[in-house]
Amino acid sequence: MPDRDGAADPPPDALGRVIAMVNDKGGVGKTSLVANLAGQLAAADYRCLLVDLNRQANLADDLGFRDDDRDDHGAGLLMSLVGRSALVPVPDVRPGLDVVPGGARLSDLVPLMVGRLQDEGRPAFLALAAALAPVAPDYDIVFVDCPPESTILTDLALAAARWVLMPTRSDVAGLLGMRLVSERFTLARELNPRLGLLGAVLFGTGSRSRAVHAEVRNAVERAFGGHSPLFDTAIRHAERTAQDARRLGKLAHELEREVAAQPAWWAALREGGTTGPRVSPTAAGVAEDYRDLAVELLTALRETEDATEAPGPDAIPEQRTATEVAP
Repeated sequence: MPDRDGAADPPPDALGRVIAMVNDKGGVGKTSLVANLAGQLAAADYRCLLVDLNRQANLADDLGFRDDDRDDHGAGLLMSLVGRSALVPVPDVRPGLDVVPGGARLSDLVPLMVGRLQDEGRPAFLALAAALAPVAPDYDIVFVDCPPESTILTDLALAAARWVLMPTRSDVAGLLGMRLVSERFTLARELNPRLGLLGAVLFGTGSRSRAVHAEVRNAVERAFGGHSPLFDTAIRHAERTAQDARRLGKLAHELEREVAAQPAWWAALREGGTTGPRVSPTAAGVAEDYRDLAVELLTALRETEDATEAPGPDAIPEQRTATEVAP
């Protein structure tokens, strides 16, 4: 285990399933992807840990624990990163799903990290890796939800992660955000040479927009020098489902169950009307997208891990790097 009072590198195997969800652009689905992928995997009996590096702490909304007694607003994470105290996740926010909350207390993290950088140099960015190393082996997958437009917090995540997953929308801004991440990616590999790109995910798109999807895939392929890391599964645009999720603190597959259980609108009217907003039936389609993406994610992990363990002419981890992203 790493020395929490020093700057020892964490053992690489301890962080082998840490995935940073990164895009420098906001509004591209990072938090929704982290919450829903982890929720799907936890429901399939995978042990998952979520680390929220975002001061807005939208994971607390998506998982329904905003301002309750589990929400420390990022205080525990802050103390672990700058005070070197043990990282203690909130257990079982969902069965098999633990969370290290983010929140307003992380506003203090950037200036404190600036001070550590002045004292220690770039090895200060290993703080999250050192904090995660003792707890990460208890989980099958660890997701780190990264905030937009915060290079210091992004660098903390990249120094701790084995893999990067980059969501994007179909607009130029989302692809530009991927390019900005690539600049941080190159620097992060100086501290974390095992860092690789697992893939990119198209988020919030029309489910039948095949021409748009093809254009994005071509743009990503050009950006990656002829190799497209874009996952086949895209997460469809469903604004009402997104609103229901934040309003109710429930994930897409949980909303899907509510849709199946709620009476038909005409039956509710016949019995005296509804008592509140109805859950949109689009939740079922969104939940299906997340299920498909979770399967594709696990497949990509296994393929890259197998290729790393037994490298050969078809090994792919070295192809999936972000050093040449330039949309």
